[in-house]
Parts: sequence; C-alpha cells; structure tokens
Amino acid sequence: MSPPSRTVILHCHLFKNAGTSLDHILKQNFGDRWVTREFDMGQGSNTDQVEDWILTSPKAVAFSSHTVTGPLPVISDTEIVPILLLREPLSRISSAYRFERNQQADTFGAKLAKESDLAGYVSSRLANPQDRQCQNFQSWRLAMFCPGPETELQRAKAGAALINDVGVLGLVEAFDQALMALQRRVEDVFPDFAWQQVRANTTTKSSESRLDQSLRQQLENANADDLSLLRHAQKLLCADQLSD
Repeated sequence: MSPPSRTVILHCHLFKNAGTSLDHILKQNFGDRWVTREFDMGQGSNTDQVEDWILTSPKAVAFSSHTVTGPLPVISDTEIVPILLLREPLSRISSAYRFERNQQADTFGAKLAKESDLAGYVSSRLANPQDRQCQNFQSWRLAMFCPGPETELQRAKAGAALINDVGVLGLVEAFDQALMALQRRVEDVFPDFAWQQVRANTTTKSSESRLDQSLRQQLENANADDLSLLRHAQKLLCADQLSD
C-alpha cells in the first residue's frame, strides 16, 4: 500500500492541559500552515465539520481546536495524526480556576472565579450536572472519540487507546516525552520538526487555589473516572516505552 499523499497533525486541545505551549511549538514549526478553529459542541459529533476544515485548508499541516468532539475524521489519501495531552485532574481544575480568575473575559467561568474562592468555584460548577469543567472533564472529552453503549469511562479509555495507536497520547507532566513521540511519529514527513521547552499561558499558584482536605476529597470523588483514566494512560505509555 502506498503512503498517503498528505499527513496532518490534529491537536485536540483540552483546556488547561498545556495546549497553548504545544500550539506555540506547532506554530514555530509550521508558521501559517498551523491553523486553529472552534466548533459547536452542542450538537454532539462535529466530525463532518472537522473533516471539511481539513479538506478546505489544503496548505495547512497542523490543526488545533479546543472543541473537536470526535470521532476522528477519515479522509481518503490523508493521514491524520491526533495529539492529545492529559493532566492530573485536580491540578487541572486548580489551574483552570487561577486562569479564569485572572482572565479578562465575560464568560461564566471567569466571572465565577473572580467572585469565589476555589471551593465556591468548584461547588457552583458541580451543582450543574451539565457543567463538566470540574467533573470528569477529560473522560467526557475522550469518550466522544468512541461512541457506543459502554460507560463513559470505558469509552474514554478506548478513546485514549485510539489516540495512542494512531497518534500521540501524552501527559502534561511528561510534556517533553509527548513532543519526542510526536517528532518520531512525523519525522518521515516533517524531518525538520523540532522544539525547545516552552511554558505558555501558565498561571502562578496562589493561596486562593489551594486544596484543603475537604475540597480535595470532594474533587477526588467528582473526578474518580478522570483519575482512573489517567492511570490507564500512564499504563499505556509505560507499555509503549517498554516495547521500544
């Protein structure tokens, strides 16, 4: 079988998972061939819209979006290399709170963070079952790549395995390893792909975002699936390293 005539990188950018740093590296490598766009998540899958985005951007090679819901597009004669980073969920939530507290925006999250301490922010978001920002956010997003009758956690683990098989599944705490994996994955097509350590869109820890024991327990309970997903991802990546 002949190789595809086109290879593209699809960065599935999860909020506060070092995605801005990854986008910075992609833009450094590809310039105006790195593109970004957001999609409506309210109608479920937006696979057709993502496919159309790739097809109508023939010069682009790196695509980034916070709102790709999956499943991954399948495009004739095109290899799509997804990359997605996961993060320890309690650290992600604390980081999201700090970011929204400092963000100059009129969104619900930004206003709530400015009006509340971390406990109030978390409690308000957990009170709305449709708000997934503080409740198994990463499991919710990964599960979208594998629709089916299984539980959300089962589908999330399948989604993580899928990303790992066809692209790059990475961990925020092992950012450099994820970039090394991406480099290996695309080196035949993009032999000049390179990077240096970068920290973009980071926020400094503050007393307002510290987790006391009660809040930590509340978040661990609300994010049990995300904690399980993280352990699953760590095992996948460990198995890959042993097989190299």
